[in-house]
Amino acid sequence: MNAIATEAVSQTNRAARYARALNVSRRSDWQIDRDLLQKRSLDFSRKFLPDGLSLIDRLDFLTAEDARLLSQVQGRTYAYLFGLVERFISAKMLDQTRSHILGDQNALEGLVRFSSEELKHQEMFRRLEDMMATNMPVGYTKVADPNEVAAVVLGKSTWSVLALTCHIELFVQAHFEQSIEPRQELCPLFKDVFRYHWRDECRHVMLDELEWTAEDARLNARQRDQAVDDLIALVGAVDGILVAQSKADAAYFIKLAARHFTTTEREHIESALRAAYRWQYIVSGVQHVHFSRLLTSMTTPAQMARIGAALQPIMQA
Repeated sequence: MNAIATEAVSQTNRAARYARALNVSRRSDWQIDRDLLQKRSLDFSRKFLPDGLSLIDRLDFLTAEDARLLSQVQGRTYAYLFGLVERFISAKMLDQTRSHILGDQNALEGLVRFSSEELKHQEMFRRLEDMMATNMPVGYTKVADPNEVAAVVLGKSTWSVLALTCHIELFVQAHFEQSIEPRQELCPLFKDVFRYHWRDECRHVMLDELEWTAEDARLNARQRDQAVDDLIALVGAVDGILVAQSKADAAYFIKLAARHFTTTEREHIESALRAAYRWQYIVSGVQHVHFSRLLTSMTTPAQMARIGAALQPIMQA
């Protein structure tokens, strides 16, 4: 098969994948009140996040009541951070529609619906935060503003933003399938929030990959090298937010807990939260087989070595 024919087949395959994602989106439409909330409330007698994500089982000095409270503090942050990253994801996907306006209309509608669904997720997480704020004591701190974070992220190269987005939406799937779905002890409403989130993100990651690989094909070697540096910078910025949030959440939990912790125990709590947030938002995505395969296919060994060196302190910690 010659190069022209191969390219034609590739374009046909891409068009079919855009069409498939759009069809699934049309069939899977859901509403926050009608399908998810249904006038339900959060059950604060249960954990929110499972131990596989919260890493609470590392803190063997916690009582069952302590562990439940800390899982709820972490669950609040888990939802807040998703709402934060979806601010730039929805904006970026709207931006991506420009290249399809006079082209594949399935791709165009698919990306418009993608952005609309991310806006719905942001509302869903705001509603969840309102429930938590009503039922949890004052003092919880959000260390980053979604608009400020989005402005920084959207200032980076498209390749790096699409890479980060693909990374996020792949670990969403892994978290739900491997850690949240199997656990029966979790708050049912909290679990359902992430069930509906997962349903959409399974489809979104198909579009992420299509957009990321298309952008990669447009770059020359110098541009791609800069994009790799941008991705490293973005991961570093995410890590800065996670470290700051883990410190704030540790202080909030220690203040709420019904007993005194020693200095060593306080240090262990903050360290465990930092490790948990890094696992949730960086490491689990980096280690995802499909993300690793995609990233490796679009970078040189030297670029992968740069990425690995930047990630090493996070992975080791």
